[in-house]
Amino acid sequence: MYETILALVMLAALVLYALFAGADYGGGMWDLLAFGPNRRQQRDAIADAIGPVWEANHVWLILVIVLLFSAFPPAFGMIMTALFMPMILILIGIVLRGTTFVFRKYDLQRDAVHRRWSAIFGIASFLTPFFLGLSLGALATGDIRVEEGVIISGFYAGWTTAFAVGCGLFAQGLFAYLAAVYMTVETEDNPAVQRDFQIRSLISAVTLAPAALLVYLLAGDGAPYLFDGLSQWWSPPIGAAVSLLGIGAVVALWVRRFAWARVAAVLQVTLILVGWGLAQFPYVIVPDVTFADAATAPATLRLLTLILGAGTVLLLPAFAYLFYIFKRRRLPADSR
Repeated sequence: MYETILALVMLAALVLYALFAGADYGGGMWDLLAFGPNRRQQRDAIADAIGPVWEANHVWLILVIVLLFSAFPPAFGMIMTALFMPMILILIGIVLRGTTFVFRKYDLQRDAVHRRWSAIFGIASFLTPFFLGLSLGALATGDIRVEEGVIISGFYAGWTTAFAVGCGLFAQGLFAYLAAVYMTVETEDNPAVQRDFQIRSLISAVTLAPAALLVYLLAGDGAPYLFDGLSQWWSPPIGAAVSLLGIGAVVALWVRRFAWARVAAVLQVTLILVGWGLAQFPYVIVPDVTFADAATAPATLRLLTLILGAGTVLLLPAFAYLFYIFKRRRLPADSR
């Protein structure tokens, strides 16, 4: 029972990581792609939106890694061995992205210096979610094989497949979409820049649907267990809800109901990740390692669950207060 609870907590943390840090990655992508007469204002708005909270948003990824290491240590070792290369690239991307963001903020403000740091920040923002999606996709391919607790499929299995690459590209598109939608709300005080992000939101929303269909089709051969999972009874309702939310987000963006578009995008991304998690459960690594197989001692699982419950009481209010402090300043002075 405890391994299932902890697996659900990991899935919830992944969803939160996508909703918060994923949008930060998307902001970095749009920073690199900024163009037009308002490009400097676009970059300033992105930096202003993610600056106060981007470090805190990584807490959800840290939670996933710590739980994987503590509750399912054999799976942690296998994943880090099989996906050694993409994991290293993820770490490099996270470090480069964070350091260049800070350097850009506090450099000499010369254009040449800004372009250098902005380029590295943007490229790292593009590549890191790609390798995150690639790694998650690799775990579902069934190409990573385990025998008696040892990886026998080599360093290139899983993550070099077309399905895993498709998952990486889809993750990029998903995060870019989230960021653009969020920025339409963040730029309410600047109609010209808000219009820029409205257009980017609509473009990314429209291109996301065929990307999702492509990943689904690739799963037929590239991740057959996941594909079968997506044929279960719960899949059609989730798929229909995702489609309706996507259409609702586009309509809300078109009629400039940006707050509603943000709600629809958040629910849409949440359901996509929940659907993926349900389809892959109970496997950590398809088809040889389940959460039950990789679980540590029951006493440790029980203790971890209790600690998580106590930690949630501290973490969630602190997180809510952090966002309250840094986001309420965008409200008009007379509404505070």
